[in-house]
Amino acid sequence: MIALGLDALLIVVAFALLVGGVVGSLTPQVPGALLSLAGVYTYWYASGMTDPGALLLAALTLVAVLTWVVDWAGGAVAARVGGASNWTALLAGVVGLVLFFVTGPLGVLLGVAGTVFAVEFYRQEDARGSAKAALVTTAGMLASGIVQALLTGSILVAMLAVALL
Repeated sequence: MIALGLDALLIVVAFALLVGGVVGSLTPQVPGALLSLAGVYTYWYASGMTDPGALLLAALTLVAVLTWVVDWAGGAVAARVGGASNWTALLAGVVGLVLFFVTGPLGVLLGVAGTVFAVEFYRQEDARGSAKAALVTTAGMLASGIVQALLTGSILVAMLAVALL
């Protein structure tokens, strides 16, 4: 059996967190940005707080925070762009959170779209406007996931470069 030192074990954990961040960014309600950030700081700690350097550490932290903002606000912004009210966006977020634990990611998308449509139709009695709001919200959620995956993927690539160079 091979014995790994604590630093080597922490580096393995760091990269597991970084990969988990990318996967989590594609999964609704999983904090991919926070997993990536935990991976960066775990690696930094394991390296004796020298790698990545201070400038790259700050840049990666900023990218992770930006990713978290995209995750947190993406669906609500999309709902507002599609014409839904703040109340509808909030309610759809709650429904999405509950459905994640019951039905998984597909249920989240369908539940959020259905909630936006139903609430907006109740508010405005406009099927076309309600359908537009639901469609734009769903597209925005999917786009938010893609942006998050790209950002957390860039964090992973940067950390691979730090480890290998």
